[in-house]
Amino acid sequence: MARRGRGSTGTGRPSRLPEGRFEAPEPIRHDTGSGLVIDFHGDDGRTGTFSLIGEPMPGWHGLLAEAFAHRTGPGGSVRTLSGALSTFGCIVRWLRWLEASFPEVSAPGELSRDHVNAFAERDDVAETTRYSDMLEMRMLVDPAHIRARLTDDAWSSLRRRMPVPRRDAVGGYSDGEWTRLLAAARADVAAVARRIRKSEELLRQLADSPASLTQAQRGHAGLLAEIAVTGVVPLGDQRMLISERNRLAAELFLVWNDLVPLMVLLAAVTERNGETIKELPAAHRILEGRAVEVVVTKRRRGAKRWFETVTWEIGPKNRELHTAGGLYLLLLELTARSRAICGSASAICLWISGHRRLTYGAAEHSAPFDATLRDNGSASFPRWVARQAKPLLADPEPAPQKPDERVPPKPLEVTFNRIKTTAEVRRTKQTGGHLPSAAKSNTAQVLYANYLRPDATMREWAEEVMGEALVDAEQAARTAYEHAALKIHDQRSQACGGGPDVRSDAGSDEATGTAWAACTDHKHHPATGRDCEESFLACFHCGNCLITRDKLPRLLALLDAMNLRLQQMDEDAWWKRYGPVWAAIRRDVLPKFNPAEVAEIRKHPLPEALLDLVEAPWEHT
Repeated sequence: MARRGRGSTGTGRPSRLPEGRFEAPEPIRHDTGSGLVIDFHGDDGRTGTFSLIGEPMPGWHGLLAEAFAHRTGPGGSVRTLSGALSTFGCIVRWLRWLEASFPEVSAPGELSRDHVNAFAERDDVAETTRYSDMLEMRMLVDPAHIRARLTDDAWSSLRRRMPVPRRDAVGGYSDGEWTRLLAAARADVAAVARRIRKSEELLRQLADSPASLTQAQRGHAGLLAEIAVTGVVPLGDQRMLISERNRLAAELFLVWNDLVPLMVLLAAVTERNGETIKELPAAHRILEGRAVEVVVTKRRRGAKRWFETVTWEIGPKNRELHTAGGLYLLLLELTARSRAICGSASAICLWISGHRRLTYGAAEHSAPFDATLRDNGSASFPRWVARQAKPLLADPEPAPQKPDERVPPKPLEVTFNRIKTTAEVRRTKQTGGHLPSAAKSNTAQVLYANYLRPDATMREWAEEVMGEALVDAEQAARTAYEHAALKIHDQRSQACGGGPDVRSDAGSDEATGTAWAACTDHKHHPATGRDCEESFLACFHCGNCLITRDKLPRLLALLDAMNLRLQQMDEDAWWKRYGPVWAAIRRDVLPKFNPAEVAEIRKHPLPEALLDLVEAPWEHT
């Protein structure tokens, strides 16, 4: 078919097809020496070739190559180059261990339960390696057509549950450490921006008004203009020193030493992990001059869920180091010349000296994370911390037990994990601890398990919030019960002709003494007009009740006894049984006496409360 472009398809017109028959290449191919080679094409655009040539135990190569091709193929669960490298490393360890421990197991069908158990219980590797290797081997041979080539005992042993190794929790930074880290990163990024912008301004002056420059400035600007066009940093007549070439290239291009503070600051303001920062694309869209829209990569989300569209605020020009959109656009500005020379679509492009690779010229410009996310140690966090003019230190450790011992300050440990954890913790605090609202690039479950739970400052904050919430809830419950008890007390007082009569003198001679008060007329109850048959606890709501100073010690003992009962029984039952009495004594009786008088009585031993005498035996057994 010759139709092309728009309009080439439609109703009744089939889409164009490739000429001839398409045959997908086999994932496993034979190389020289009868070795098996597996080609890998990842979803992240990175490719790799894995070869079993030279590895021991050739009887296992066919099964493991097929298992590896299935696990890393289009339908497999390992779709990144780093994941494929990890899986292949497990295969190599398995083959070399078999050769060293059980060379007689030359084929998969000869593997037994004891062999698998011995592999799981190796003592020459770390516990985490043993756990990950067993898990990886189980995933490799899990497909039915591969599993069928093993014995049932071997497969059963591979499926056994392994104890998950305990890993040290990695928390975030304290507020002081976070402030110092961002201050150092912003200072370095600002210096990089001033350095490159100064050279760009010099080039503009050379083009617009060369007469305004001195002869030395024009000579240097001419050299920079030639480097800017060709991308070639000259070697010089006698081969410049590496440091001199780096200094000259740094006037126009981003270099390795600039990468760490930029990535630290990007991870902090965008609240994204290191992998996403390394794979930032240069393609973007400006939204009304206020925000920038970028499609970022977020791995480990499952098939076809790697990409996410984010919108970052740009902010004012003088705040570009504080907003995600402003910092992203600054990154594109600083890497624009290197990107144009190397032709990469990545946001991070820089000049890397080629003296070790013996490559010079335009080839020294590249996107370092296009081929692999590893930086090969060139962009070192510890090295950046050590280069700081003002030491970047961690918080001091607790004071030692012995006063003469001094703990020297330690350099701050900088990792993407701790930066990400700190960003997640700070955002969670800002949302009041509501995980669904705080979850940004992960689920609420992942946010809690991997970022919040290991962080000590988050645990302290959560305990403080929960403690305050419990205190507020308890206080609200007490207030509600007090209001209910006072309402019952008021109703009973109205029914009985008012509350108790409180006097500081000896009282009335006609009054009849009770357990905690006196009754002026027990023959005529105010509500019924008949003999009183109520409990002594009901006296505090009766108009015939008379309380004098000599009853005060026993009333205080009654209060203490009721407070003790609150600790021994259900709170609802306590308020129902003792709440009105407790409220009457606290509101109607004690305020009528001088506080100093009450305090003086409490200095002496109080009499027995006699609370058990007014209750049925089954109520306090």
